[in-house]
Amino acid sequence: MGTPAFAATILAALCAWERGEVVGVFTQPDRPAGRGRAAKPSQVKQLAQARLLPVFQPEGLKTPDQISLLTVLEPDIVVVAAYGLILPQAVLDIPRLGCINVHASLLPKYRGAAPIQRAIMAGEHVTGATIMKMDASLDTGDILLQRALKIGRQDTSATIHDELAEQGARLLLEALDKLLDGTLGAIPQDNARASYAAKLAKEEGQIDWRQPARVIHNLIRGLHPWPGAYFFWTDFKDKTIRLNLAPGEVGAELAVPVAPGSFLGLDGERLAIACADRSYLLPSLTPEGRKRLDATSFYNGYLCRCDASALQQ
Repeated sequence: MGTPAFAATILAALCAWERGEVVGVFTQPDRPAGRGRAAKPSQVKQLAQARLLPVFQPEGLKTPDQISLLTVLEPDIVVVAAYGLILPQAVLDIPRLGCINVHASLLPKYRGAAPIQRAIMAGEHVTGATIMKMDASLDTGDILLQRALKIGRQDTSATIHDELAEQGARLLLEALDKLLDGTLGAIPQDNARASYAAKLAKEEGQIDWRQPARVIHNLIRGLHPWPGAYFFWTDFKDKTIRLNLAPGEVGAELAVPVAPGSFLGLDGERLAIACADRSYLLPSLTPEGRKRLDATSFYNGYLCRCDASALQQ
């Protein structure tokens, strides 16, 4: 049971596992996507269809008809990864060996929908993958296996996502082997150490340049590539435009007080902007509705047309 790319990596590993057979795949219904808003299948559905696996896409798993979709398959175990639904007890009770979840954090930290992004936004240096025995609450079940993963200073949610998907897949197969061999233990979670990784909102990407540069850096890379970080700026035509940002680097301490959000000019091939304590160095900016511009192109095309007073946010 899974939906996005993270879950597709898990499904691919299960298909290659020699000690079991995938008897069915549950994923979210096709959702509108792109400019045409045409219904698009999930990455898990695309992979399942390519492997000729039975695919089920119920809106929920609460009614008898919905639950029967799983019951008739008589699964020994259910593997869940980023499915998007909380399984009720009636579903958890169906498989002989229970339901296990692949979660992209070191539980009990960062339970919930956005563990990778929230960990990076919080400035964590370590995250990891957890294999958990599921219960009826959100990410609260016993821990079966865990493995840590370092978060580098320039890592983004995209890079950590891909690493954790691969790590989670390997850890899952290890857990399944141990389960079949009778050597898999379980450790209850310490609820006192729990934290919650809430679903992301697009509005969280708006940058407050009054924050320290490191906080801003964590926000930008945590929200890259989605929903993305941005700020509003008044251009040489006195028009307020939205500028979308890719991750940059924390720059030098400010020698003199500068209004946060002020452009400081080019620093090599990067554009410096003032934060509360340091500069932040941007490799590129993307004016909303336009193509991405490298720092030099933005400087020449926008900033050189502004007078000094227009350089303030």
